[in-house]
Amino acid sequence: MSVTNPRTAVENDSDGLVFADEIPRHGARAPEPPWRIMIVDDDADVHTTTTFALSNMEMQGRPLEFVHAYSAAEARELLRHETGLAVILLDVVMEQADAGLHLVRHVRETLGMRDVRIILRTGQPGYAPEMDAIRGYDINDYRSKSELTRTKLYTAVAAAVRSFEQIRALQANRTGLETIARASAELMALHGPRDFGHGVLAQLAILLNQPADGVLCSREPGQHNAPLRVLAGSGSCAHLADGAVTAHPDHGVPAAIERALAERTNLYLPGHLVLYFSGKSGRDFAACLRLARPIGDIERRLLDVFCGVVAVGLDNVELVTHLHRSAFYDSLTGLPNRTRLVELLDATLAGPFRAEAILALVDIDHFSETNDALGHQFGDSLLNAVAERLRASLSGVTVARIGGDVFCVLGAAQTVTPAGISALFDAPFSIDGQDVQVAATLGLVRLSDHDGSGTDALKDADIALKRAKSQHGSKHFYFTRGLGIAIRERVRMMHALRRGFRRGELYLAYQPQVDLDTGHSFGAEALLRWRTEDGEDVAPDRFVPIAEYSGLIAEIGEWVLLQACRELMRLRAAGHTGFTMSVNVSQVQFRHPHFIDMLRRVLQETGAPAENIELEITESMAMEEPDVLAELLAQVKGTGVSIAIDDFGTGFSSLSHLQRLQVDRLKIDRAFVSEITGSARGSSIAEMVIQLGRNLGLSIIAEGVEDERQAHILRALGCRKAQGFLFARPLAPDALLDWLAQPH
Repeated sequence: MSVTNPRTAVENDSDGLVFADEIPRHGARAPEPPWRIMIVDDDADVHTTTTFALSNMEMQGRPLEFVHAYSAAEARELLRHETGLAVILLDVVMEQADAGLHLVRHVRETLGMRDVRIILRTGQPGYAPEMDAIRGYDINDYRSKSELTRTKLYTAVAAAVRSFEQIRALQANRTGLETIARASAELMALHGPRDFGHGVLAQLAILLNQPADGVLCSREPGQHNAPLRVLAGSGSCAHLADGAVTAHPDHGVPAAIERALAERTNLYLPGHLVLYFSGKSGRDFAACLRLARPIGDIERRLLDVFCGVVAVGLDNVELVTHLHRSAFYDSLTGLPNRTRLVELLDATLAGPFRAEAILALVDIDHFSETNDALGHQFGDSLLNAVAERLRASLSGVTVARIGGDVFCVLGAAQTVTPAGISALFDAPFSIDGQDVQVAATLGLVRLSDHDGSGTDALKDADIALKRAKSQHGSKHFYFTRGLGIAIRERVRMMHALRRGFRRGELYLAYQPQVDLDTGHSFGAEALLRWRTEDGEDVAPDRFVPIAEYSGLIAEIGEWVLLQACRELMRLRAAGHTGFTMSVNVSQVQFRHPHFIDMLRRVLQETGAPAENIELEITESMAMEEPDVLAELLAQVKGTGVSIAIDDFGTGFSSLSHLQRLQVDRLKIDRAFVSEITGSARGSSIAEMVIQLGRNLGLSIIAEGVEDERQAHILRALGCRKAQGFLFARPLAPDALLDWLAQPH
């Protein structure tokens, strides 16, 4: 039986299926190679029947060509040299029971052939379960030989061919677009008509994988009768540069270029490609490239994109130069900008000059105030004057401007010194007849000590500059590895904390507070804890400052207060109605403009009674801007919430300030509690705090009580409340309920 029309064959089959796009396409530009199908089976009859079933058929307008292997071993040998296979029809059971499955792994993993489509066939249905095979192996179809009728075989192969063609098209498009992107970047870095023209021809050859043999020509605006001039030539046409295109060795080329310009379109001719580049200034451009092979549809679409990219640059080479300067040079001073400086730094770090090179950031002090007071035009003039002085006074160095008022100096250590650069600012700058005295702060990096890229070196210099600014009286600072490690660790922890908070890694533990006379618990302190995903416990004194620095403390603090109030309501529901919940508040959180609103909102949302909530602030907080703090505390007290001063005795409190703050309780710091058993004078500070609290009418609680002797001394001194490991460690919510239920 011979079949010459696959569509007819499919339509006449009882289980037929028609693919319209597989009908041969008429008027194809050039015959395309056949689809290569490999048949791997140890049964010769399978090869014969498969070839017969698919013979004389076309798919996507292209015939089929078969490659035969009669064992997995033979297939492996053929695959070492075979290229361009579209489909592999593969038997499961051959010389071994799972030889086909092993061959799949070899094709995908060892040979790296990811685009070829694999149809697994078996004469023993159920031997390798279909779902397991599809799930465990990178195959595209799984069929028993008995179910593969002629139509179904054709359908399966056609679908595989279509999938292969789509994958190849996607790969070609991606590769082509990546080539165009690279070409665009390289062309934008070229200067002058000739260099740009040579670049266009070279990149065009790379895109098409063809020899660079052609010309790029143009005609001046409005001179339609003037001869076309060759801007650039390559290959056999290299000698035509700056001459007339009529001198081209192929006499048909000038006429083809004229036609492309007249029709404003690309031409695909036998042996030649002519591209038209649409200009905006009236200048016409065209390129002609000799072709070693025909151009396919995908390449034509990529050429349309390429022409759009090139046309912008060819329209005005001056625009390319301007774009280059804009990309790499500061528009105000003409100095290299950050992008160009990074390139220079990368080159320095990779070269021998690295050992003696210093990078210095030079920040003009208080420039923004000068700019605001005297105007932006005056500020621009000052920046130009600084740039000129740095450039003229420092020989053999690179001077760049990388920010508003930040300059950069890159050069040898003997030239780039803090003293030398600072001395340049001793004399005033004359701006519009006015003398202006300015100073500068420097952040410096020794490139010999730097391991990263140019971008990393700039970051390190910026870190050093910030450190110099933060140290009063210091006008420069050298970056050190230790400083970089500390900064990077802080940034790493900041991101980890933000991520951990979102994931729910933060939690609260509750440490009971006990009446020393009765042994009963009257409250608990809510303590924030962080256990990372890998089980590491991060101490609060490590992550709380990070939360404050990053601004995350406001969100975390609200969550802590909300959880503590909810736990208080849970305890009250369990019968502990007189229980008090103490919550620590950081300085940054407490001074947040919406803190009071947040406090009221949480109290309302949870229903927690304000009289059973206590906020703890540190003594250092209490003594900083006491007038402002007194007003804030008055607003807190207005909600009914009480205030305790934590770590009391570690600071330098003013008694008059303490009276004005209207706090309710003082907490004796654990350091003083641990000392009360150490010597005869050990209890003096604790005793002083207790006496002070009694005189001011404040409640006193001691923290960090770890043994009975400490508790006994505290009771003798008049302290009636305490917390610490003697009574309980910080407890989870359920453990706190259990602890409260036990007799103490």
